[in-house]
Amino acid sequence: MIDILEHLNAVQREVGRTGETVSLKMRRTYRATPAELWDALTDPARLARWFWPTTGDFQVGGSFQLQDMAGGEVLECEPPQRFKVSYGGPNSLLEIRLQPAPDNSTELELEHVVTDIPAPGAGGALYVGPGWDGGLLGLALYVAGLPDDHDPVTFADSPEMLQFNEQSVRAWLEVVRRSGTTTEEDSLEAAKVSMDQFAPGVEL
Repeated sequence: MIDILEHLNAVQREVGRTGETVSLKMRRTYRATPAELWDALTDPARLARWFWPTTGDFQVGGSFQLQDMAGGEVLECEPPQRFKVSYGGPNSLLEIRLQPAPDNSTELELEHVVTDIPAPGAGGALYVGPGWDGGLLGLALYVAGLPDDHDPVTFADSPEMLQFNEQSVRAWLEVVRRSGTTTEEDSLEAAKVSMDQFAPGVEL
């Protein structure tokens, strides 16, 4: 069993909006070196252990594809510090930054910037934020040591993960509210769409 609140509280979240562009940032510290995290984030074989079955080449000019999901192009790559990719389309840019932290740990910062997302204000963060929460959780479980039979695809649909997703949507709703970029009505509408996607059947 995972401690849902412990993992959710381990992440710092923020959202912003400039014109039609919405950005979200997430930060979490892991007990691993930047090089270790870099391998986990860019080696398709390792990604398949904790995130999703992935093919591709993580170097500038390369591309990647998540099985039955988004793909993209590698735009910038500075191992083991940062990479920037398109994610699902040219108007969706994802950047991962790794900084050494005390005691052989690493602070990971994820920034996802999306233009023309179909939600008012920063409410669009609710469409992608819970998914990235799940990714950061998977990485934490991988760093701690996953059992050999762990399958991230199966785990994504488990009752435990759906409970995690529900609490993640609620956490992101509060972040969007604090951003002051959209109305309460629009925030709740985006949260309902997010809940339907990440925790089907759960009422907001």
